Amino acid sequence: MLNVILASGSPRRRELMESLNIPFSVEALNIDETINEKGDLVSEIENLSFKKALAVFKKHPDSLVIGADTIVTMDNEVLGKPLDQEKAKAMLRKIAGRTHEVITGVSLISQKQSETFSVVSRVSFYPMDEEEIAAYAATLEPLDKAGAYAIQGYGARYIKRLNGDYYAVMGLPIGELYHRIKKYLAS
Repeated sequence: MLNVILASGSPRRRELMESLNIPFSVEALNIDETINEKGDLVSEIENLSFKKALAVFKKHPDSLVIGADTIVTMDNEVLGKPLDQEKAKAMLRKIAGRTHEVITGVSLISQKQSETFSVVSRVSFYPMDEEEIAAYAATLEPLDKAGAYAIQGYGARYIKRLNGDYYAVMGLPIGELYHRIKKYLAS
């Protein structure tokens, strides 16, 4: 059976991969994750997922390597991971009561084939007052999350609507990935 490697250090992606019930290992390499924020963001995030997968594939050419990355964008601005509570609050003020996009790119690379795809989801937030913003930021949950929230955590209480893939917003479109992985494991 083909060895499967997740090229990501994200605990959420690891957890999602475990739900597939396919044996895998994790190896995340430090690569330049800079994207051109003025470029086509879907292409940029797909390219980044490919760079992550390729870096690990070069070390393990007999494996199926899966790379992924996720960004949150609104008004043509990428909302990264806030470094402190003040930055988290500023991002939450920006997305509160509005709709933003979450783009997750995924690449699969093996000796026989490779492919890259992305899922774009639209997430609408309820309005949040300053007290709610401060209280959520104080949980520290927003600090390591793109867009300053976790859809699977405390942030769920502020989500009004999701048009897209819940798991892609978490960081890995698990249903689509599973059906793509099956082709690699069958060959």
